[in-house]
Amino acid sequence: MFPHLPEGFNAVITGANGGIGHAMLQRLLSSPQTGRVIAVSRSAIAAHHPKLDALAADITTPSGREALCSALDGQPVHLLFNAVGLLHDDSRGIQPEKRLEQLDDEAFAHVMHINAATPALLIAALKPSLQGKHPTIIASLSARVGSINDNGYGGWYSYRASKAAHNMLMKTASIELTRLNKQSIVLCLHPGTTDTSLSKPFQARIPSGKLFTADFVAKQLIDVMAKRSPEETGSFWDWAGESIEW
Repeated sequence: MFPHLPEGFNAVITGANGGIGHAMLQRLLSSPQTGRVIAVSRSAIAAHHPKLDALAADITTPSGREALCSALDGQPVHLLFNAVGLLHDDSRGIQPEKRLEQLDDEAFAHVMHINAATPALLIAALKPSLQGKHPTIIASLSARVGSINDNGYGGWYSYRASKAAHNMLMKTASIELTRLNKQSIVLCLHPGTTDTSLSKPFQARIPSGKLFTADFVAKQLIDVMAKRSPEETGSFWDWAGESIEW
């Protein structure tokens, strides 16, 4: 499954009740290589497995990250997969902007907090479990629209900016973590358009064959992670294993 990781490795999945997070959880639980899996979500996870430690916590808050650290109790983390992200939120009136005049400072700040700050703060909180001499993969879901070079359509200001910021924070964290753990691999991953609640309002315009199941995406992302080496830390990849320009 992961040549870089040991047998019985410890994994942490955040956003484990979402489409991609849950599919990733199922694949990790079914692998004989996996040891303990801590699955974190805001609501309880309806799954039971000898390898599974389900944690109901909101990692976008300091208390949620503290709860995760307590659950780890200093154990090394060999795989950290972050699937937490926000594109729209009806309860807050947040939708992707089509025009500049739709920008709202509070909505912008919230999207930036969820998509950019939270993954970096998560890595910071788990730093004691990531540093050392053990191999570790830290992967966080990004999006191709966060690529500045690839932006040919405009729009979606907050989401694009948050994913670009996410990528910079992950790249910067990869440099620090290399000094603390030479076997660390930090990756930004674009899953493609996946059939989840995040993409649901925008699926009508997706070309045929370009809307993927969460299980397919989880399989593809595992393949992408499995092929990376510490020399490729701080890089940005899509679901098909193609490098994405920053």
